[in-house]
Amino acid sequence: MDASVIEKITDAEWEIMRIVWTKRKTTSSEIIDVLDHKTEWKPSTVKTLLARLVEKGLLKTSKEGNKYIYTPLVEENISIKQAAEHLLTKVCNKKTGNLLELIIAERELSFDDIDAIEALLEEKRKTAVESVPCNCVPGQCKCHEK
Repeated sequence: MDASVIEKITDAEWEIMRIVWTKRKTTSSEIIDVLDHKTEWKPSTVKTLLARLVEKGLLKTSKEGNKYIYTPLVEENISIKQAAEHLLTKVCNKKTGNLLELIIAERELSFDDIDAIEALLEEKRKTAVESVPCNCVPGQCKCHEK
């Protein structure tokens, strides 16, 4: 799947996708029930969002009896990776570490999460560089100022 499609998923569409990824196979009624606890969306809003996701090629729909069944055409982990990569393209390479620090500082993590991050950092240390080169054009950051 083209990564640009993930970049165009709205926050509302992410809410729908999270449910479809969890259920793997679901109906609009089931999605409406889940979101009833989180949003005040009308059923027509959910159906519009589902139609957009089908149009974008992120969901497949099939009819079973009188119900439409929605299944994901993209994997959650791949979509999350693409969304993270998209976020990183918006930040100066020299500030990637700061962004990662902020994410880690602001989110609740389990001991297993911390162990995995520490192990990954130890591996990354083996190939670390003294300084990360800037990827911005002059005027986008302060790296080019002397």
